[in-house]
Amino acid sequence: MPGVVGTPSLAAPALVQRVVDGDDRALEEAYRTYGPLVRNYLRRYVGRDEADDVLQVVFLEVWRSRERIDPSRPFEAWLFGIARKRAIDQLRSRHHEVVPVDAMRELMGEDGDQFVERMAWAAEIRVALDRLPPEQQQAIELSYFGDRSQQEIAIELGVPLGTVKARMARGMHRLTANVMRGEEG
Repeated sequence: MPGVVGTPSLAAPALVQRVVDGDDRALEEAYRTYGPLVRNYLRRYVGRDEADDVLQVVFLEVWRSRERIDPSRPFEAWLFGIARKRAIDQLRSRHHEVVPVDAMRELMGEDGDQFVERMAWAAEIRVALDRLPPEQQQAIELSYFGDRSQQEIAIELGVPLGTVKARMARGMHRLTANVMRGEEG
C-alpha cells in the first residue's frame, strides 16, 4: 500500500543505483519525485523566487556527487542535507541584504539538523514498514497514516477487530525490531 502515506516513498534502491551509475533519466525521475518537496523546504528559507535556482543547484550537486551516494542509505536524508547546505550558502551570499536571523538559526542550528534527522528517520521507518508482511503493513498504515480507528480498519478490511489488533501488535513489534536493527547496522 505505498500510496497511503501521501508522500513519496523511499527512493527505490534501483533508482538510486541508476543515479550512481550515471543514468540521466534516473536523475530526471528523482527530480520529478523529490523536486517539489525540496522546493517547499527551500522556500521556508530563501523565498519563492530563489528556491527554484537553489533547487537546480541541489540537483546539479546530486549529479556531480553521485559517486558519494550510498544506495543502501536513505537517499532523502542525503538529498535534504545538500538542500540545507545550499540554502545556507544562498543566505550567506546576501551581503547587501538583511538576512532573517530566524531562518539562519533554523537552518544552521538545532532545528535544521532536526529536520534532516526527521527525514532520515522517516526513510528508515518506510524501509522497516516495507519489510512487514502485507497485512501488518496495511493495518499500521491505515491506522497511523490513514487516521482510522482499529474498528474502522476492521470494517474496511472485512476482518474481525481482534485480527486487526493482532496484526497491528505483531507489526509494531516487528517494526520496532527492524528499525533497531537498522540503527545497529
